Amino acid sequence: MAAASYTQRRGEIETYFDRTAMAAWAKLTSSAPVGGIRAKVRAGREQMRGTLLSWLPNDLHGMRILDAGCGTGALALEAAARGAEVVAIDLSAQLVALAAERAAGQPGANRITFASGDMLDPAYGRFDYVVCMDSIIHYDAPDAIAALSQLAARTNKAVLFTFAPRTPILGTLLTIGKLFPRRDRSPRIEPQSEARLRREFRIGRSARVSAAFYISQAMELPLC
Repeated sequence: MAAASYTQRRGEIETYFDRTAMAAWAKLTSSAPVGGIRAKVRAGREQMRGTLLSWLPNDLHGMRILDAGCGTGALALEAAARGAEVVAIDLSAQLVALAAERAAGQPGANRITFASGDMLDPAYGRFDYVVCMDSIIHYDAPDAIAALSQLAARTNKAVLFTFAPRTPILGTLLTIGKLFPRRDRSPRIEPQSEARLRREFRIGRSARVSAAFYISQAMELPLC
């Protein structure tokens, strides 16, 4: 991993969520009405979250899970409701605060530790499962692969992650997005080669979701 590039991109992501797009992201991840494209993106994200959750055991009692890039905490809350002890971490302190607020009083919320910081921090210890939903999509291939490797080294059973697949359709959508700059745009997405990820890791299950501008692929990295 190139520490400088990883640190720079990490700072861009934190700035985006904490200073630029917090209100838009809070609305997108709520049940509030949104426009057509954002509604499709919301549906795509919900489908992807459901896919990742379906790859976890229904009974997670006695297991420890890292929700790496927890956003507003929906996945962490579902995992905790199944009995897991969850560390839900995100670079954005504001997102983490919103996640904790939404989780308050929900089943299993007392089993979630919310934290703002780097998902790669070894101080959080080992986990049975790590879930990275859309948390490596802004990093280039070497940094993304290095991040997954570091997380795998601290995981007992499996790392579940998503990435932006390198496809002609996604390439076109990203080009269109550049033609319409907005002040709330996130750091650029870095499409990844599925073939390269399969060369780097022993991959288990895989699934792709395509919904308007949300095109994401999930992969399972089994470790036992």
